[in-house]
This record gives sequence, C-alpha cells and structure tokens, in this order.
Amino acid sequence: MEAVSNSEGRRGRRVNPKPPTLLLTGLVTGLAGCSGSHSILDPAGPAARDVAWLWWGMLIGFTLVFLAVVALWLAAFRRRGGTDQTAGPGQEYDSEAARRLGLRWILGGGILLPGVSVLVLLAFGVPAGHRLLPLPLPDGEPPRVIEVTGHQWWWEVRYPNEAGEVVTANHLVMPAGEPVDFHVTGADVIHAFWVPRLGGKIDMIPGRVNRIRLEADAPGVFGAQCAEYCGVQHAHMHLHLEAVPPEEFDAWLAARRDAEPAPDDPDDGHAPARATFAEHCAECHRVAGLSDGDRGPDLSDLGARATLGAGTLAMEEGAIARWLAEHQRLKPGNRMPAHDHLEPEALDALGAWLETLRP
Repeated sequence: MEAVSNSEGRRGRRVNPKPPTLLLTGLVTGLAGCSGSHSILDPAGPAARDVAWLWWGMLIGFTLVFLAVVALWLAAFRRRGGTDQTAGPGQEYDSEAARRLGLRWILGGGILLPGVSVLVLLAFGVPAGHRLLPLPLPDGEPPRVIEVTGHQWWWEVRYPNEAGEVVTANHLVMPAGEPVDFHVTGADVIHAFWVPRLGGKIDMIPGRVNRIRLEADAPGVFGAQCAEYCGVQHAHMHLHLEAVPPEEFDAWLAARRDAEPAPDDPDDGHAPARATFAEHCAECHRVAGLSDGDRGPDLSDLGARATLGAGTLAMEEGAIARWLAEHQRLKPGNRMPAHDHLEPEALDALGAWLETLRP
C-alpha cells in the first residue's frame, strides 16, 4: 500500500520545468527584446550604436566579474572542505598570512578592480556621450534644429525657420542621413525626450532648454517615449517619429509652411462643425487661419498624423470622433474637458471635419 501511495503521490505532484527548459525560455524571451521600435540593441544611428556597444561591453564585463566571483567562492568552499575552518589538520593558524591575504583582496577587489572598471567605462562612455553633444560640425554648416516641448501628456514640435515656423503635435519628422539638434524643454513638469534607436535620453526641464544631437542612418519610423515619470498617463506619452530623405523633409515643411487656410465655404458641409469648433475648441487649440489657441495641441494638420492622443489611437476614419466622445475613458486625466454637453451628431461632424485638416 505504501508503494502505491508513493506512486500516486508522484503522479499527482506538479512537474516543474527542467533547468535547460527554463534557460532556453529565458534566452528566447531576452532575445525577443533585442529588436523593435524601442530597443537600444537595434541601433539606427551613430550615437545609438555607441550606446549599444557600451551596453554590450558593460554586460560582458559584468558577466566575467560575476563568473570570477562565483569561481572563487566555490574554490574557497572546496579548499576548506565546506566548513569555516581556517587551518587544516596538523596546521597552525597563521594570523599574519591571513592578514596579508585579506589586504590583497581589499586592494585588488575593493580598489584596483573598481578603479580599472571605472577608467575603462569612462574611456568608452565619454566618446559615446560626446557624439550626443551639439558641437560644431566639421564642415562648419549649422545643423537643422527641431524644438520639442513636453506637456502632460503630449508633445509639441516646432520647426523654426526664417521662412516661417511650423508647429505640429505628437508627430515628429526629421531628415535622415544628417545630424539634427533637438532643443527640448518642459511646459509643466519634468519630462524626458528619448528615441531608443537613435541615441540617449535627455531631460525636459521647465524653464531650461537642453540640447541633444541625433541622427538616423536611413529613412524609417522610430518609437519615442517620455522617459521621466510625469503623471498618471506617463506610459501613454508616445511620440511618432519619422525619418525621411532630406528633400522629402523640405517638401513636408514647405507644404505646412505655405498651406492656405481652408475657405469657409458654407456649401462644403462642414460649416456647422467649424462653428462648433470656434465656440468650444478654439480657445485651446490652434487651426491655421481659424483660431490661435495655445493651451492644447496644434490641430492644423491633424488629419495627416499617424496617431491621436500621443499614441492612444491610430488615425483612421472615425477615430477623431471617437476620441472626442471617449477621450477621458481612453486616456483618463488628460486636460481636455469632457464633451457631454454636445450631441453625438455634433461630435461626429466635428471629427469628420478635423479629419480633413491636411496641408
């Protein structure tokens, strides 16, 4: 009966995965994070490559030190027979030798090893950080400048230019293949501008302008994220960043700089929506040629953007109307008041008109 009982107990016992299975699962999971729009291990620019190499060097160095410490720890146990004895049978305890040995470990493991590690880290880390600084370019030409301001919880993007400033929100376009200086600041609390595949992050501090230089090797779409906790919707403060060829970037800027405001045509079907906007939205939002509000995002090219609500919704037909009706549910705590006083039909019409705002 005892054998049967033990057999049943073994059958009923939960079988845990074997160590190799756990190791393989962890390895696959870890490697899955080495790519993607927010991975520092998938660099797409010179500064990001320096950061990635620095990370790999630190990982390799840490692994070697860890293995060495574990090996010494096991050797010490084996030498002492798994006990705390300081001398073997027939041997006398040599306090002077023990003191000298302890001093060597203090000097080697406590001073020399950390000192060399810090010097090696500085030797590689300082040049990596140097590439992110907005220093004069070798050819003497000033780089393009893009100004980014962090708000709770959205991004304001400005393109200063002698021919006229272009303003957009939650959508950043930059030229590929050339360095760009980003001038960043915060409008309310401390935020952080971070494009993982292009380089390091930099804080956005109210009342202060910080600068960082980034470059994209080739055209592509990159994820950017606020990297400093800034409130309850910090995790939903994404920035759609797109790198395009320089000539396409110039055309993109020109289209927005030279865009003419849409005529107020009473026969286009959007006159009621424009009236609703002027009454309820114009104080906070700017639409070129119609309003100059500056409390919320500029909506002049809203229909051409990739997302709504700083990455909360993908831009598609009907998405703006849904955002207007449900924005406090989709992104609780955002500063736009609820529109419960407006009829659903009015919100649908307003959303349909905002979708047409393209340069």
